[in-house]
Amino acid sequence: MIRALALGVLLAGDPATLAVRGATGSVIWWRADQAPVRWEQPHPAVSRALHWRRAAPGVEWSELALEAGGEAWRTRVIVARLDPQRVRFDVAWGVDSTARPVWSIADVPAGTRFAVNAGQFTAALPWGWVVSGGRERLAPGHGPLSSVFVAERDGRVYIVDGDTLAALRASSNVAAAFQSYPTLLRAGGMIPEAIRAPCIIDCTHRDARLALGVDATGRVLVALTRFDAAGEALGFLPLGLTVPEMAALMGALGARQAMLLDGGISAQMLVREARGSMRAWRGVRRVPLGLVALGREE
Repeated sequence: MIRALALGVLLAGDPATLAVRGATGSVIWWRADQAPVRWEQPHPAVSRALHWRRAAPGVEWSELALEAGGEAWRTRVIVARLDPQRVRFDVAWGVDSTARPVWSIADVPAGTRFAVNAGQFTAALPWGWVVSGGRERLAPGHGPLSSVFVAERDGRVYIVDGDTLAALRASSNVAAAFQSYPTLLRAGGMIPEAIRAPCIIDCTHRDARLALGVDATGRVLVALTRFDAAGEALGFLPLGLTVPEMAALMGALGARQAMLLDGGISAQMLVREARGSMRAWRGVRRVPLGLVALGREE
């Protein structure tokens, strides 16, 4: 295993690039020294590599093989795409009476079409604003790079700046919401200055990543990275992309707004197939918050 990782670092090449791996070779589609400041449309090389599979109604998923720098030389991305006109989002509160995080995709109800761990957390509690089942559970947090995912009762979903929540808190139309950081893409596909070179935050750290975005048609995109050099058995290892690379990935997938969620060993995702079977990418620990998608009739 260690020998394979070392070989991967040697073969990775320029750590400031992202490439799609295919049967006939690799295609570089992003370079840090030529990175766009705005993503206006999906990248053709990424779009061509995606082969969407229909799952439960309103849910599709695909996989993407990437090459990046260092230990991310072999990275697999699982991408889910959800139609809010066909699924209803809610936030699952996962903190028990002793303040322990207890939520996991292993425990979601049978009718759940999609589930993923949500937000960030401090100690056992989620960080920032949480609305679950139409009820505010936590007040907003504050920070220049925070964003909030909002699902309204009429089915509309969107991402807003985390420091502009006064009107939303007073609204009776918010069915579910959670806050997270850092923002990867602001409205219109703009990459925040703080994660452009030279970065204000740590933009070189590599980790298993999880991000959520909304595309130009209002669909929700969720991207989960997995270490891909030793099979799915070790896919949970906290090796993967940097924050700027995740921003690029979400832009290349077609997101116009996006934010990072808690990754590392917390990252976990479930997709319910059309016939009811389950595809699961598990994390190592339980977390205090989950985002779930149910049928709109439920």
